[in-house]
Amino acid sequence: MVESVNPPHRLLMGPGPINADPRVLRVMGAPLLGQFDPVFREYMKQASALYRGVFQTRNRWTLLVDGTARAAIEAALVSLIEPGDRVLVPVFGRFGHLKVEIAKRCGAEVRALETGWGTVFAPETLEKAIREFKPKLVAVSHGDTSTTMAQPLSELGHFCRDNDAILYVDATATLGGMDLRTDAWQLDVVSAGLQKCLGGPPGSAPLTLNERAEKIIQRRKHTEEGLREMGQRDGDGPVIRSNYFDLAMIMDYWSDKALNHHTEATTMLYAAHECARIVLEEGLEKAFARHARASKALVAGLSAMGLKLYGDQAHKMPNVTGVYIPQGIDGEAVRRTLLEQHNIEIGTSFGPLRGRIWRIGTMGYNARADAVEQTLRALETVLSQQKLKVPRGAAVDAALSVYR
Repeated sequence: MVESVNPPHRLLMGPGPINADPRVLRVMGAPLLGQFDPVFREYMKQASALYRGVFQTRNRWTLLVDGTARAAIEAALVSLIEPGDRVLVPVFGRFGHLKVEIAKRCGAEVRALETGWGTVFAPETLEKAIREFKPKLVAVSHGDTSTTMAQPLSELGHFCRDNDAILYVDATATLGGMDLRTDAWQLDVVSAGLQKCLGGPPGSAPLTLNERAEKIIQRRKHTEEGLREMGQRDGDGPVIRSNYFDLAMIMDYWSDKALNHHTEATTMLYAAHECARIVLEEGLEKAFARHARASKALVAGLSAMGLKLYGDQAHKMPNVTGVYIPQGIDGEAVRRTLLEQHNIEIGTSFGPLRGRIWRIGTMGYNARADAVEQTLRALETVLSQQKLKVPRGAAVDAALSVYR
């Protein structure tokens, strides 16, 4: 027999997942209910209402997709894209490439618009690409944790409406930690995950969509045999090429019809419900300010250590910071020592940045002064052990001055 799961207590200061809020972990131990129990259906309705607040939307279809954040990305794209559709993907990091990958698997004609990692797109660049390519769908990350950059979105929805394109936004890395005005910015579909700024575990993916997107999805609606009622007709469009990620069927499941599609992940719904409740209880503006302050404190501390920040700082996410690994320092050895001796996890990166930068997260439950202080103190100690000369105590002093 193996021993019972008994993980060590880590401070997760990477790009996600992060430590879940204890209040979220507490509700995950609540008793299970059947998926059609009236009490459970009420929790589902409450979750929809709560996430309308978090997404800053009035969209009827605001729900959860069971799975990690990628589940909602795939559900959105596979439900919106028909074979041959033109899809424009602005790529400024790894997760833009992910959307290119999924769109191609959906049979789309994809144009990847790329910029250098560490930068984002000027609004006029996106407008020009949309006008010239005439896509049915634009799929973009709000923030890409691989580069720590955030793409401004306030004008993009307007560009898409003017050119009759649907705008899908992947807000996995930003929802709850950065301003995201779904309705005001004319974002048609937005999805996220719990494991970053929302302060929960991975495994449930909030998603919202408006009437423009609903029209496309309902045209492709297909009801499974065994559930189909007498005289019921499918939509006129091609069937969505995934059963599990079919948003038309998921919407029926979340509607008052409660038409069976899957068994809702009970414990994860409890977690998602509590994540949204906590964010709204704090207040969106206060949550955004808390993330921004933690980021500013971390940046001040890293700079005081003499470390160089990565990327265009004017467009850095307030919840993940990239920092160059100093010359002559073994970046993986530092990460390993932080984990083994200090129980702190920070991230490496991908592709062209692998081995060049560390990524340090200050998000969700961990966007607080003591977590920043503990991380900086440990990093300073480990770098000193690696014979890098750093001014002892300066990092923590600089970070705490931000909070003072």
